[in-house]
Amino acid sequence: MKTYFCLFLFLLLSGCASAPVEVQRAAEHDAPFAFNGRVVLKHGAQREKAGVRWVHKETEDEILLLAPLGQTVARIRRDENRATMVASGKGYTAADMESLMQQVLGWQLPLSGLRYWVVALPATEGEFVIERSDNGQVSLLIQQGWEISYSRYAAATPDALPLRLTLKRQGMEVVVVIDEWEAQ
Repeated sequence: MKTYFCLFLFLLLSGCASAPVEVQRAAEHDAPFAFNGRVVLKHGAQREKAGVRWVHKETEDEILLLAPLGQTVARIRRDENRATMVASGKGYTAADMESLMQQVLGWQLPLSGLRYWVVALPATEGEFVIERSDNGQVSLLIQQGWEISYSRYAAATPDALPLRLTLKRQGMEVVVVIDEWEAQ
């Protein structure tokens, strides 16, 4: 038994010693990405928290909203034709993610724009304003009526990926904290 415990301890410690994956923003505007993190939504008196796992590809997205112990609360999928959500055993379908959120929740999150904003880029549609810090990183992005502020990055380089961003619009605030970017 002691041998198994020592082996387990060795494997655990050797796993902790591995180097983290260094991920930088891709050169393409709609490049694939994946991350694990957390999201906090404040809308009037409502306050919601969830873990989030987002895998983005050019023509599809899968977003998992997770309870504190990691159980999937909702699964949102987008492809070229539609958006779907499965939550509480019920399925919902709409033409796009914003319509889907409106249908299910009664309000919208900017998921189509957010796929660009989480990597500190403006969405391809609509005018935008960008402010940059002294090291060239985006500190503020205003687009589609949303004010997105970036307060933490994975590194000090201009092409580093954000680790914390806050979106604000008309009494709604969404804080996205990215715990881990995954290379794609």
